Amino acid sequence: MGTDYGRDIAFGVFPSPDAAPDALRRTWAVVEAAERGGLDLAGFQDRPYQRRHLDAWSLMATVLARTERLRVFPDVAHLPLRSPAVMAKQAATLDVLSGGRFELGLGAGAFWEAIEAMGGRRRTPREAADALLEAMEVIRLMWSDQRSVRFEGDHYRLAGVKPGPAPAHDMGIWLGVSGPRLLGAVGRAADGWVVSHPYLGTEALPGMHARIDEGAAEAGRDPAHVRRVYNLWGTITGHGVGGDSGEALRGPVEAWVEAVTGFVLEHGMDTFVLGPAEGAASQVEVFAAEVVPAVRAAVEAARA
Repeated sequence: MGTDYGRDIAFGVFPSPDAAPDALRRTWAVVEAAERGGLDLAGFQDRPYQRRHLDAWSLMATVLARTERLRVFPDVAHLPLRSPAVMAKQAATLDVLSGGRFELGLGAGAFWEAIEAMGGRRRTPREAADALLEAMEVIRLMWSDQRSVRFEGDHYRLAGVKPGPAPAHDMGIWLGVSGPRLLGAVGRAADGWVVSHPYLGTEALPGMHARIDEGAAEAGRDPAHVRRVYNLWGTITGHGVGGDSGEALRGPVEAWVEAVTGFVLEHGMDTFVLGPAEGAASQVEVFAAEVVPAVRAAVEAARA
C-alpha cells in the first residue's frame, strides 16, 4: 500500500547558479518560464566555495525582485560557512521585501576540504548534525517577538541579541538531511524535508518517511505537517522514463505524469523541483503546461 499524506502538491524549478554569461541567460529564462507558467517555487544551490557559482543569497534576492509570484528558497543553505543568526536576518529580510515569498532550506554541510579551504571548520558527522539542530533554535529565536534572546550551544551562541525583523509570513525551515537522527528531528521540529531523486530513489523513501513520522509522533505533531520536497533532474523526451536512484528521469510527458503522480500517491512526496536538462527553459515550459496540470488532475481524481 502506498503512502500519501494528502498535502497540496507544489511544483518548482532548480535553476543553475553558474556565473558564466551563457549559463546566467539560461537561468533567467528558466526563472521567467517558471513565473509565466504558474509554477510555485524556485530553489537554488548554496555552495560558497564553488568558484563557478554566484552567491546564492544575492541571486535569490535578485530573483525575488524580478518576479511577482514565485516563492524562493535555498536548496539548501550552507550552514558551515554562514552564521545562523545572520542567516535568520537575511531570510526574514527577503521575506519582508518580497511580501512573504521566501522559505528557508537548511543543510548540515558537505565537501569539508572545500569548507576548510574557505576558512570554515571541518565537522564530524555528529558535530554537523548537532550544529544544524542548534542553528534551527537560533534562527527561530531570531524570528521571535522576544525583546532579547539568549542561546548557549556547543557551536552557536546568542548573548542578549535583540531579534528582528520578523518574517512577513510563518516561514518554514526545510531540512536537507538523510540520516536517522536528523530525519527524526525533521518530524519533531522542522516544517519540511528536502531530498534529491538521483541520490535517494523511491526504494529509500519508506524508511525515511517512517523515521520522520516517528519524530512527529514523539512531538505530538501530525506527520502531514511536514512538506516533502523532491528535487528532480531529467529530460521530457524520448521513450519511457528510465532510472531511479543515480539516474535522471527521461521520457515523454505521459511517462513523467505517471512517475510524478506515483511519487505523490505511492511514495509520500508532495513538492517537485525540476532541474531541467541543460538548463533549458523549453523543458520548464513543457513541465508547467503539460506535466503539472496532468499530475494535479490525476492526484485529485485518485484522492477523490
